[in-house]
Amino acid sequence: MLKSDPAELRTMTLNKKPKLPKTTPTSINVGEMEDGQDLANLPIKLMADKLSVFYGKYKAVDEITMQIPKNRITALIGPSGCGKSTLLRSFNRMNDLVSGSHVEGQVLLDGKNIYDPDVDVVDIRQRIGMVFQRPNPFPMSVFDNVAFGPRLYGIHKKNVLAEIVEHSLRQAAVWDDVKDKLHQSGLELSGGQQQRLCIARAIAVEPSVILMDEPASALDPISTLKVEELMQDLKSDYTIVIVTHNMQQAARVSDFTAFLMINEQRSGTLVEYGPTEQIFTNPHNRQTEEYVTGRFWIE
Repeated sequence: MLKSDPAELRTMTLNKKPKLPKTTPTSINVGEMEDGQDLANLPIKLMADKLSVFYGKYKAVDEITMQIPKNRITALIGPSGCGKSTLLRSFNRMNDLVSGSHVEGQVLLDGKNIYDPDVDVVDIRQRIGMVFQRPNPFPMSVFDNVAFGPRLYGIHKKNVLAEIVEHSLRQAAVWDDVKDKLHQSGLELSGGQQQRLCIARAIAVEPSVILMDEPASALDPISTLKVEELMQDLKSDYTIVIVTHNMQQAARVSDFTAFLMINEQRSGTLVEYGPTEQIFTNPHNRQTEEYVTGRFWIE
């Protein structure tokens, strides 16, 4: 029912003293931030508490603690292999689908540890939706793609399903594109439309959190802009966590940004976390500054 790409297991060597190229630092334009961008002033929706993720004996993520505020967009940035996607997938237990994986620590959703033995994993994945890097509509009609989740949870009345489908597609800003194609295959849509269809499918089951793993990396610039605008619209109703390699995108769309790096044991660690404006204009950590300005790389 739920499918996940294989977890990313990459071996990389971390230089203790990264070399700085003699190039002009990348310019990052940070959008205007809302008032109250301070975790102390915001309700917390999701929290990782000393979270470590293992694949067999390999520790992919090492004791990360961070609070994710409600109705805000939080971006996870960092080089390939630093555990961003692994961390993201631990937030709705998608890593459970990887053989040999296990976690230490906690992930708290509204104060409840989602890894407690009494927690229903299916319920967690309904409350915390997932949108993957490449659009993955099911090989069925647009209507049936969006109605898939509600049907799974016992909703079968046609008028109720029709209302849910239209509402979800409108929320995903794709209704006008597909309202006359509801019975055509979702695979016939453009890439950008497919991704927004997948977002509509995720929100049709009324989650409170939406996880997005590089949702625009496979899209053209116009489709990327539409997805970014959609995220801004959705955050009034949902808490969003996004993984991105695009520094400009993180600066444009997120309210908070977490920078992850790889330690000497090749595990992902949290280097710095704070309001996006502060991370991109006044980072507290030298590694963060070197990364966001494009003066840092791993050999």
